[in-house]
Amino acid sequence: MKNITASRKRACITLAVSAALVVTAAGCGSSSSTAKSSTGSASLWMLQDPTNSVSQSAVDAYNTTGPGKVSMNVIATDGYKDKLRTAMGSSAMPGIFFNWGGGSLSDYVKAGKLVTLDSDLISHFLPSALQAGTVDGKLVGVPSRGTQPVFLFYNKKVFTDAGVTPPKTWTDLVNLVPVFKAKGITPFAVAGTATDSWTELMWIEYLVDRLAGPDLFSKIAAGDWNLWSDPAILKTAQMVKQLVDSGAFGSNFASVSYGAGGTSTLLDKGKAAMVLMGSWEYATQQAADATFAKSGLGYVPFPSVEGGKGNPADVVGNPTNYLSVTTSAPSQTAEAFLKTTYSDSYVAGLVAKGEVPVTTNAKAALAKAPDPTYAMFQYNLVANAPSFTQSWDQALGLTLGTPLLTVIQKLFNGQDTPEQFVSGVLAIKH
Repeated sequence: MKNITASRKRACITLAVSAALVVTAAGCGSSSSTAKSSTGSASLWMLQDPTNSVSQSAVDAYNTTGPGKVSMNVIATDGYKDKLRTAMGSSAMPGIFFNWGGGSLSDYVKAGKLVTLDSDLISHFLPSALQAGTVDGKLVGVPSRGTQPVFLFYNKKVFTDAGVTPPKTWTDLVNLVPVFKAKGITPFAVAGTATDSWTELMWIEYLVDRLAGPDLFSKIAAGDWNLWSDPAILKTAQMVKQLVDSGAFGSNFASVSYGAGGTSTLLDKGKAAMVLMGSWEYATQQAADATFAKSGLGYVPFPSVEGGKGNPADVVGNPTNYLSVTTSAPSQTAEAFLKTTYSDSYVAGLVAKGEVPVTTNAKAALAKAPDPTYAMFQYNLVANAPSFTQSWDQALGLTLGTPLLTVIQKLFNGQDTPEQFVSGVLAIKH
């Protein structure tokens, strides 16, 4: 999702602020959207989600102490972004709203609709999880949900029966392909249907990060689209083609969907050895076969790539979801309410729902997680990550992210060569 440029020179509105919350407009907007009082009522828009009960509890607790009041409005998933976009262009903006960070915020920052949040909030969250809540160097979103990194899941029994161990390097990964193929097992389940190409994107994201480091995509997302011509992009496409040609994903992945009945079932039933997926795969497996999820499902970080510039500890995925404050919110009310997102009670509530919060005080609470070992694996993966790159389709937004997925699918399906992949992505914005 695009960062705003540093060349904007129009004067920006400065709002009245409390000592703890900087409410300087993060972009430039009209004075009609400026909050008139530092305390008062603030509307909170939340996406329909099972964890909203945690947010409602936070709202109820907050409203007993103030200052001001917060009213929570739950918006249906379908149409949430459109409804938010419409409201943000009117006098009926929510005071605080749920979002995905990254590019979903940049346009609002550009329009001067959001406030820059106080740096004191930073110390309460894992640094890597704050990256997608920062636009043009300004903190405009604080984490409000659990983290969703992407990593390798594997079937423990399949590996034990084959006498091999999960890959730590790219060479390890490549060498596992013929081992499982010889046993009639698909090395990596991947969903390749028209609506599931986001699962293929994960391979591209990690390989680019491991080869070039996170700065390459960061610059692309910031607007330098010509950087798709970087050698690391072509190298990534070539590595994907080698995997496809070697049968790493099987021969019919274009007709395989994600989830139960698709990739998750292939892994559960031992028909596939591994799958690269977000942390929500555990919940998918648990719903289908709780015993397998608890004792048969393994997980490891994405392997290092020999000779690459990227740090093997980097992760990609969805850092978390965020709450942002608009210029219509009473500053003191918003300041005080945001503190609930790292309170012990809020963190404990998320953990009870199976979430892995990205707060610095979450580690102790994870002992009470449904599966503490799995929860700590995720937490440590994110806590130790020098960089957490947001999923590219989220970071780029619909206008750029959707055609990117189409080009990626053509590469996986063998319709485009690696060179055509590069030219295809470059053509999206030219």
